Amino acid sequence: MLRFFAVYGNPIAHSKSPLLHNHTFSRCAINAFYGRLLLENGKDLRESFKAHHLSGANITIPFKEEAYRQCDEVCGIAKEIGACNTWVCESGKIIGYNTDAQGFYESVKDFKMSNALILGAGGSAKAVAMILKTHNIPTTIINRSQEKLEFFANKGFECFVSDEFKADRAYSIVINTTSAGLNDESLPLVKQKLQEIFTQSCYAFDLIYGKQTPFLALARESGLECKDGREMLIYQAALALALFIKECPLAPSEIAKIMSEVL
Repeated sequence: MLRFFAVYGNPIAHSKSPLLHNHTFSRCAINAFYGRLLLENGKDLRESFKAHHLSGANITIPFKEEAYRQCDEVCGIAKEIGACNTWVCESGKIIGYNTDAQGFYESVKDFKMSNALILGAGGSAKAVAMILKTHNIPTTIINRSQEKLEFFANKGFECFVSDEFKADRAYSIVINTTSAGLNDESLPLVKQKLQEIFTQSCYAFDLIYGKQTPFLALARESGLECKDGREMLIYQAALALALFIKECPLAPSEIAKIMSEVL
């Protein structure tokens, strides 16, 4: 029987997830199809998932925290993160997972990081922060508003509102988890502050993929080693596919190699 999967988000037209999953389904002779679904209101996520008779889904910006709230059960590190990027229908229940966290770490594990600075405080930032904490990497969070920082403060992270942050120390890696630069030329932080931070940093990572964002362009000008979200996308997708297709004989690392063929 043909199984249906999809990625939810807003915007969503740019997503390469269907390309990765459908290529792997084809290469591995898996009878499944993966599409894109634009969602206007996150409150409608569960209803849409049921209405489309999906066997599983990925959830991207800005609905990951809503996905956490609406699933029947939460597994693994998603419990700590409070955000889900993967839903799997198991025995009629929607089970929530987070593959962003491990997907991110797989893409930066070769970097020599003594600490980290995260820009943004949404669901993706939670995943990145919690996996860094798991690996004992001290992490600071900057966000434009105070409200979303409460989660991180309660987890023991150092937090600053953007306007109050002073670049008075070095950070090994600076990570943009915001959507700044996805559909415009904006920066996630005031340019002067970013330049001050970059003068003391080694690496810059942007979760956005497929384009050089203003954030990465500025980091490159400052001499940092830069990486976009391509590898993270592939790793999180490979981990998600392994959850979607339990009978798939391939390990996530092997799935990632197949997905890399088309991205």
